[in-house]
Amino acid sequence: MKRIIVSGRSGSGKTVALRALEDQGYYCVDNIPIKLIPKLLRQTENQYPELAIGVDARNIPKDAEEFGEIMQMLDEKGKQFQVVFIDANESTLLKRFSETRRRHPLTAEGLSLTEAISEEKLRLEPVAAYAQLVIDTTSKTPHELCQTIIKRVIGEQNNQLSLQFKSFGFKKGAPTDADFVFDARCLPNPYWEIDLRPFNGKDKEIKEYLDELPYVQEYFWQLRTFLNTWIPRFEEGNRNYLTVAIGCTGGQHRSVFMVEKLAENFAQSYEDVQIRHRELIKG
Repeated sequence: MKRIIVSGRSGSGKTVALRALEDQGYYCVDNIPIKLIPKLLRQTENQYPELAIGVDARNIPKDAEEFGEIMQMLDEKGKQFQVVFIDANESTLLKRFSETRRRHPLTAEGLSLTEAISEEKLRLEPVAAYAQLVIDTTSKTPHELCQTIIKRVIGEQNNQLSLQFKSFGFKKGAPTDADFVFDARCLPNPYWEIDLRPFNGKDKEIKEYLDELPYVQEYFWQLRTFLNTWIPRFEEGNRNYLTVAIGCTGGQHRSVFMVEKLAENFAQSYEDVQIRHRELIKG
């Protein structure tokens, strides 16, 4: 049986994610109090082998430690849940609420929209801390979120680690859904080579340029060694998802090159290796 808890702040895409799971055959239950999950399992586990539960700030225990205790109890009974947490930055959430004219659920407590968004983040911290996969939808469309759910949650098989390498540009901010973030801005920048400027890190011209630089080879070797050492530790902790983000200034050359090179290397050891180039139009 595959069991998933989907949580996140209102407006981040939690409902979209649950709908994507439902379309793939999951039995989905939204807005159920955490304390009722064991009872729900007893009533559904024989009938619904794939279960997804939506959890928001209104139905988690007031005691932050209680969520962890419930999850630990379920783990001990062999009823483990994968926790997927969906979020976006606050300005994006404010914009989404203003565009849809929806009411934030916590505004019923007398909070302004800005206060409700901040308060919701605090209330959901116990769930976010327990999450195995964090998805940042700040720059995602609903369609892209559905594709992410299908690839990273449904596509994961046999409890094998789903490993994603992501390139990004620091000038647009570091991703919030990465487990590791590495900075490639210390490497020579092909942007300052006029002939190379039109290309990106997936192109042969950039690959040949960077591959010939000793500093680049040393950087790659040290990253590969670090990840080879620590990724297995995550697997030993039953981690199903891991995102490694590498950034450079614009997210076009060095970070893209390094992500491609690392993904190619780790694809030899892991079946589910994915690549995302955040700043490339067709990444």
